[in-house]
Amino acid sequence: MATGAPDSQARFGQSVKGLLTEKVNTCGTDVIALTKQVLKGSRSSELLGQAARNMVLQEDAILHSEDSLRKMAIITTHLQYQQEAIQKNVEQSSDLQDQLNHLLK
Repeated sequence: MATGAPDSQARFGQSVKGLLTEKVNTCGTDVIALTKQVLKGSRSSELLGQAARNMVLQEDAILHSEDSLRKMAIITTHLQYQQEAIQKNVEQSSDLQDQLNHLLK
């Protein structure tokens, strides 16, 4: 029986060693998965930051476009006034031409 006890202790030690190795491997796998998740999370925040910067740039472009459209509307109104004034002057010059021709006869 004295020889049986060391055998059972050796088997118990091997069993504990096997369980410990299995737990260490599981922990290693968990650490790798956690590291991948952390890296993915940091990449996600990077992408969110980039999306926010792009959104700000787009917002600035939209505001600039709105400003340009307002200016173009003002210019269009001024051009319409000028066109009306030119049209009126052309009509008046035509009337003056008729009056001159009538006076010269």
